[in-house]
Amino acid sequence: MKLVFDNYAVTVMIGEEPYTLGLFDTAGQEDYDRLRPLSYPQTDVFLVCFSVTSPASFENVKEKWFPEVHHHCPGVPCLIVGTQIDLRDDLTVVEKLNRQKQRPISFDAGERLARELGAVKYVECSALTQKGLKNVFDEAIVAALEPPVKKKSKKCLLL
Repeated sequence: MKLVFDNYAVTVMIGEEPYTLGLFDTAGQEDYDRLRPLSYPQTDVFLVCFSVTSPASFENVKEKWFPEVHHHCPGVPCLIVGTQIDLRDDLTVVEKLNRQKQRPISFDAGERLARELGAVKYVECSALTQKGLKNVFDEAIVAALEPPVKKKSKKCLLL
């Protein structure tokens, strides 16, 4: 039986305070498009991830994942997370992307996307080397504890 999501728990120290994150890694296949949002209620923060070596996964953040999360949970903070940063400069990966007239996603491109979408922040990590991993969890906790204040729109209503 296939599961729609895997779940994990991670405890992270911020200062002297321990915080436990419950992580739900949801399935991305279209077969689960109707089931996946059932795992969204009560979510305090979303981590929308893509591989920095996959321009298609980067595009999916904008076209699929962020809109889905925003639709089902408006107002819940969201971080955009670039993963597999250990492979960004890997010659084999770079050459393969070059043959497809593509290149790895830069940190600046990730930051631009986060700003464009209205995400709280863009962060990067490598599960393999652990680089940036603690920062991802720290930023997720901060975002969950201190959701961004919505800016009041400056509108002029004429009657």
